[in-house]
Amino acid sequence: MSLETELQEILLKYWGYSHFRPLQADIIQSVLGGRDTLALLPTGGGKSICFQVPALYRDGICVVVSPLISLMKDQVDNLRKRNIKAVAIVSGMSRREIDITFDNCIYGNVKFLYLSPERLQTDIALIRLRQMKINLIAVDEAHCISQWGYDFRPSYMHIADLRKEFPEVPVLALTATATPQVRADIMSKLDFKNGQVFVKSFARGNLSYLVYHNADKLNKAVNILRGVKGSAIIYVRSRKRTKDVSDYLIANGIKSNFYHAGLEQAERNKRQQEWMLNKTQVIVATNAFGMGIDKPDVRTVIHLDLPESPEAYYQEAGRAGRDEKAAFAVLLYQTADRLDIEQIFEHTFPEIKFIRTVYNALGNYCKVALNSGKGISFEFDISAFASYFNLNPVLTYNALRILAEAEYISLSEAVFIPARIKMTVGPADLYNFQVQNPAADKIIKMLLRSYGGLFDQYVKVSESDLARRMNVDVPFILKQLNYLDKCEILEYLPQTDKPQLTFLIPRLRPDDVLPDMKLLEFRKNRFRERVSAILNYAENNAACRSMMLLDYFGEKVSGRCGTCDYCRNRNKLELNDLEFERIRQIIKEWVMAESLTYSELNNKFPTAQQNNYLHTLQWLMDTEVIVFDESQHLMWNE
Repeated sequence: MSLETELQEILLKYWGYSHFRPLQADIIQSVLGGRDTLALLPTGGGKSICFQVPALYRDGICVVVSPLISLMKDQVDNLRKRNIKAVAIVSGMSRREIDITFDNCIYGNVKFLYLSPERLQTDIALIRLRQMKINLIAVDEAHCISQWGYDFRPSYMHIADLRKEFPEVPVLALTATATPQVRADIMSKLDFKNGQVFVKSFARGNLSYLVYHNADKLNKAVNILRGVKGSAIIYVRSRKRTKDVSDYLIANGIKSNFYHAGLEQAERNKRQQEWMLNKTQVIVATNAFGMGIDKPDVRTVIHLDLPESPEAYYQEAGRAGRDEKAAFAVLLYQTADRLDIEQIFEHTFPEIKFIRTVYNALGNYCKVALNSGKGISFEFDISAFASYFNLNPVLTYNALRILAEAEYISLSEAVFIPARIKMTVGPADLYNFQVQNPAADKIIKMLLRSYGGLFDQYVKVSESDLARRMNVDVPFILKQLNYLDKCEILEYLPQTDKPQLTFLIPRLRPDDVLPDMKLLEFRKNRFRERVSAILNYAENNAACRSMMLLDYFGEKVSGRCGTCDYCRNRNKLELNDLEFERIRQIIKEWVMAESLTYSELNNKFPTAQQNNYLHTLQWLMDTEVIVFDESQHLMWNE
């Protein structure tokens, strides 16, 4: 049987697909050939298949490095549904739980181990990884390793240490968005040898990019949603605004709900599920919504607030039309948005004095003494912390981000981790305990009947489900489980949905906190460049939207998309691109060479092509490429 046939059989057996998507088979063949590989596939392009299939083909375990706990959990759950053994080690797990998970990877038949880059820094991780037969190292969201990238995370730099431990194991780096500079940086930082790069076009032929200026945003959104039936996402920047916008849509007869990390986990799940099942047409959310969600039939993505970079916009807009049917990515832009994003820029890089203030407050808040605290984790609510010390929440978040980049702390995102239980005694000792403690006998029997593997590993349990089965209330179950934990019959780890903050080094005096200022200045300049690029995308009315995005990502194309707002207006002129560009350039030279009135410019038009020149001029004025100055003379405004 040929290699190609075997790989297709794996794809069919576990995913039900008879054929790979474009580039997937080439990437898999490269990895199996032992080559370090960089794969750039757009959002929804099937990146995970590229490391999951070769890892299943080979003996051993695939180590997947991913920055987001929520994405790790989603992928692990999806693999388990396909009867593929996968585990993740994330913040919020106990040391014993982590140890058992590593044991299962070494001595069991686990095929995928998901780790955060911060976890690679721990001594225990490297010691245990050395005991595994690793067949592939997959680096998800690989742009995070690049200082040129929009989401740089210094912890990703430690992946190079993993390479030194396993020099013969190939690396597959995956990302959806990377400029040419970022691509080169990824390969350099990961020490690629004999590497190959696969880039799927960033062009989305079924996705129309539309920008509307100075409109009543909410009213425009309502009109769009009435005109385009089907599922939609609206992105806004603040949690409060998610509710305000959703309420406005509901008042205008559109089925909507809002979603953000501040909601209870059960409520978030409920709202997401209703939207997934199309019971709710529109979900209004902050930008994290949509990661790891496989919903192919989103017809519209609307941004009411300007994203901070073309990368972020491309990823979020790309959640529309994954089924390859016609879809729309709409940006609603007003002049005031420029002021808003410039203010965000100022808040993104707080002064060193403020960073030290936040670090000191953090130590006091977590009650960590000087020169202690290394490796200790805490449940951490940023809003409560900022409120307690009367600190600006946005500045505080960015100060914590800088402290994390400098590796003083690590801060994971809020993610729901269900309750887990593992028996700490054997069956014989458990039976003796039941005989001596008849009050605990009922819940122990219920646990053993309801959940398998309790003696071997930590098992997810639901306190509410146990309460329902035993016809008691949840507080009774919690009391019983805590009692059994105290008696050392089992280990009970309650559920959590709070972010986890960890001190990576012992607490320092504030004056000893010295982030890399040169790196900060570099990051600040890169942020400024990305802000300028997204402002250009929003404000430029004289270029194809798709071509602007493709050019940003280093992809050159020869023709317009034909479906964006610019192209739709251009198509009405009934001029081919060469003729339009020729006339446009002539008019530009005339306007910039001398001060002309509208009539004076008209008099320059050649009689034989009068209509073509007039149509082009009118288009340039409609899109404000040409405007009137105070004396009613024409001015080139680009």
